[in-house]
Amino acid sequence: MESYLLEAKDIRKIFPGVVALDGVNFSLKTGEVHALLGENGAGKSTMMKIFSGVHQKDGGEIYIKGKKEEIKSPIHAAELGIGIIYQELNLCPHLSVAENIFLSREFVNGVRLDRKKMEEEAGKLLFTLKSNINPKEKVKNLSISNQQIVEIAKALSQNADIIIMDEPTSSLSEREIAQLFEVIKELKKAKKGIVYISHKLDELKEITDRVTIFRDGKWVVTDKFNNLTLDEIIAFMVGRSVDEKFPRIDMKRGVDKILEIRNYSKNNYFKDINMELYEGEVLGVAGLVGAGRTELCKGIFGAYGKCSGEIYINGNQVNISSPMEAIKEGISYIAEDRKKEGLAINMSVVQNISFPILDKISSKILGKIRKKELLEKSDSMVEALAIKTPTVYQKVKNLSGGNQQKIVIGKWLLNNPKIVIFDEPTRGIDVNAKIEIYKIINQLKKDGIGVIVVSSELPEILGVTDRIVVMCNKKIRANLNTRETTQEEIMHYATKFND
Repeated sequence: MESYLLEAKDIRKIFPGVVALDGVNFSLKTGEVHALLGENGAGKSTMMKIFSGVHQKDGGEIYIKGKKEEIKSPIHAAELGIGIIYQELNLCPHLSVAENIFLSREFVNGVRLDRKKMEEEAGKLLFTLKSNINPKEKVKNLSISNQQIVEIAKALSQNADIIIMDEPTSSLSEREIAQLFEVIKELKKAKKGIVYISHKLDELKEITDRVTIFRDGKWVVTDKFNNLTLDEIIAFMVGRSVDEKFPRIDMKRGVDKILEIRNYSKNNYFKDINMELYEGEVLGVAGLVGAGRTELCKGIFGAYGKCSGEIYINGNQVNISSPMEAIKEGISYIAEDRKKEGLAINMSVVQNISFPILDKISSKILGKIRKKELLEKSDSMVEALAIKTPTVYQKVKNLSGGNQQKIVIGKWLLNNPKIVIFDEPTRGIDVNAKIEIYKIINQLKKDGIGVIVVSSELPEILGVTDRIVVMCNKKIRANLNTRETTQEEIMHYATKFND
């Protein structure tokens, strides 16, 4: 009989009115990476919270190294050798690396902290991960990828043999992802078992040994990763065949320029930008992290005030020095971080949708909102974008990432924009929700709206756009026809730091 680090059998979890897990199974071997996949709401997070002691199961059995266990709390999970690295890292930014690694388990010499000993032991742990991070460095000064390594070292300091990673690459550049994967390979060599949760299916092939897929709280399949194609994985996740990851429409762009930018610059954000966007065109903006892509989009949206250079909309020069002026000119911006910049997550769907149109649905004299009109507009947008919510009064924080993203899009569409800018439109959402976002982009194209898409995922850029500008070192280095270019050509220009 094969032995496992972790084995879960027939796990059930019920919340009021919802069966979150319905008899699912999962196992983890020594020295393997086992990916747990599924759409948002499939039950992945609930399973992880049961393993980490945040939730207690309502049925089934869990075995740790062959011994049946009831995981009672996060502290108990740590004692059992389970460590978890959450998507939102759990570190104290103003403490040092060593202090974070041994937080609440500090080394003392008499009544004083033995910082030297802590730093020595932290250094040993980091060395095992082939990391040269300075144990004395403040965590706030580290990159996200290095902060993740600190989290892993923290788990190892508690003798964790089972390490759960929740969307570990969601905020990482390609270089940082490669660094993380090297760390994961070292963990495998050290006979650690890793539960790996990710929406980025293309990256799994480098590190994953087995895959388990949940759908609607049920176990669907467990198999060796190499036995399944990506299309098969997607089909298992969504319960149907996905004919095309990037649904395209063959339609020529309009002949009129909807946006033209000339010699556009702002401090160290972006330099000497010249670009154009046509009606019914989807323009991709590619480049590495720090290239200036997001900054350019925010500059067009007026977030940095007045920029040098010229902007023309439908052939007319406009002055944009604030987001309010950009909105009046018909520009909408869907931010990369929807929770911080796109949504009031503690407010309802209808309240969020209303923000850009409050002046249009309010009495000019009394300033009173016409509630009936607001509800009609909200209901129509929920229906048009297939937003899954029990009611428009539901708080946004209770919805999935894909539905939250649709709400951000919906509120701007009610403003009848001429230009829509998407910054990382599918970050952190599942495969099926991504396809729905791509269909929305296609519909905007059909409606003659100019669309700009910033994405760090090159397959996405190539899959949804008509044309691509590539940025490097705050400048545009290339203007490419999507159907005639490749990932390799894009990367060539994305790393072209010299003129």
